[in-house]
Amino acid sequence: MRGMGNMQNMMKQMQKMQKKMAEAQEELAVKEFEGTAGGGMVTVKISGQKEVVDVLIKEEAVDPDDVEMLQDLVLAATNDALKKVDEETNKTMGQFTKGMNLPF
Repeated sequence: MRGMGNMQNMMKQMQKMQKKMAEAQEELAVKEFEGTAGGGMVTVKISGQKEVVDVLIKEEAVDPDDVEMLQDLVLAATNDALKKVDEETNKTMGQFTKGMNLPF
């Protein structure tokens, strides 16, 4: 009946890992990530849950004759912040999936 003990042990390990994963996800969710564009003229802050929490636009970025440039800067800053969220998520959650063939 040695197999049963190993199975229980494995289940305990899995539960511990799931708890750690949940904690890591919660920590990610409350973090804020900042993306910038135009040398800091536009800054976008995004939560770990990929919600935009703040958009800062410096006055000199606002040109009524070139609204397109401002739109591009906001887009670039948003994508920059999203990329940072993804990188941090992959780094944080990757530690749990290393060596396991789980479809995450």
